[in-house]
Amino acid sequence: MPKFRKKPVVIEAEQFNYAIDKQAKYAARTGDNFMDYPVWLDERGPYLVIPTLEGEHRADPTDWIITGIKGERYPCKDDIFKATYEPVNEP
Repeated sequence: MPKFRKKPVVIEAEQFNYAIDKQAKYAARTGDNFMDYPVWLDERGPYLVIPTLEGEHRADPTDWIITGIKGERYPCKDDIFKATYEPVNEP
């Protein structure tokens, strides 16, 4: 069977963090990208709902929100992100 290697593509990504204010409301803390999405709370804790090309996906704290090459966003679990991506030093 033929084998293929994924083409190297530079992506933008931010890790989802949160802060609790005095009224116990959750707010995205890490940047403009997350302000597009309300932060929800359930028995597992705070989370984002990210609309993707495949439907809505949950993003939990420590998940990464990746912006794809066409501007689409999708969440990625921290361990998978670290195994798949490495930092890029751009001038």
